[in-house]
Amino acid sequence: MELKEAQKHVDDWIKSTGVRYFNELTNMAILTEEVGELASIFARKYGEQSFKEGESADVADEMADVLFVLICLANQTGVDLEEALLKNIDKKSNRDASRHKENPKLK
Repeated sequence: MELKEAQKHVDDWIKSTGVRYFNELTNMAILTEEVGELASIFARKYGEQSFKEGESADVADEMADVLFVLICLANQTGVDLEEALLKNIDKKSNRDASRHKENPKLK
């Protein structure tokens, strides 16, 4: 699925099932919460914390939650994520053309 399709799919779901978008500030808070849940899984799975009894370790599901809310925010604010991502990659390509190759920490 392309990002434009994903944005339309989420918008259709919101309008048919979600009733309406939460306001932007609420969605920003939800995005922060979802990123925190993803961070908890990483801390337990790849870091030094241990899982609590019955705690889920579904990285893919948590990443999808983050993406869903990010798409909601993009839809609400008129951001074309596909266009934004391409511009961002171009910016990074120009800015970091040799930066990472010359970084001794990455060798």
